[in-house]
Amino acid sequence: MSEKSLKGKRIGFGLTGSHCTYDAVFPEIEKLVNEGAEVLPIVTYTVKTTNTRFGEGEEWVKKLEQLTGNEVIDTIVKAEPLGPKIPLDCMVIAPLTGNSMSKLANAMTDSPVLMAAKATMRNHRPVVLGISTNDALGLNGVNLMRLMAAKNIYFIPFGQDAPHAKPNSMVARMTLLHDTVLAALEGKQLQPVVIERFRYND
Repeated sequence: MSEKSLKGKRIGFGLTGSHCTYDAVFPEIEKLVNEGAEVLPIVTYTVKTTNTRFGEGEEWVKKLEQLTGNEVIDTIVKAEPLGPKIPLDCMVIAPLTGNSMSKLANAMTDSPVLMAAKATMRNHRPVVLGISTNDALGLNGVNLMRLMAAKNIYFIPFGQDAPHAKPNSMVARMTLLHDTVLAALEGKQLQPVVIERFRYND
């Protein structure tokens, strides 16, 4: 993968409300920018308005804008042109919560991130998902499998992150985001897609 480049590619980058995962995601956004990709940041309403022990919503938005050099897309109206007028080469959603995953799998479009994903799929361009959900092996499992079987949707490899404390939880290995995007642009799923996140030595 390393000999290929994302230089000149326009990538939409959507964040949903898994706040504990942002520290793992922001370095991957920086990699895309440093490689010469144009990154358009998109956030759900939850990201923008929620303050948690992991940081305030407005601060995350500022960091996104500073990192990408682009204004955050924070409304459905602003996200809709990413289909017809400003087509993306690839749309990334990382982290993708179980809530947004459920909506995406069932064709619900009630946030800027989901609208951007819908617009990208309409253009038959790849959508890359980096899941972070406590119920991937629970009720949301059916939605995960539906998306895995869908055309033009690709997954950053993921695995159980805390099988004893949270047996239904699965999280993407965000360090594989870059390689997953490169593969997706060629119509390929980076393999293996289900990996071991938990180590008994941890």
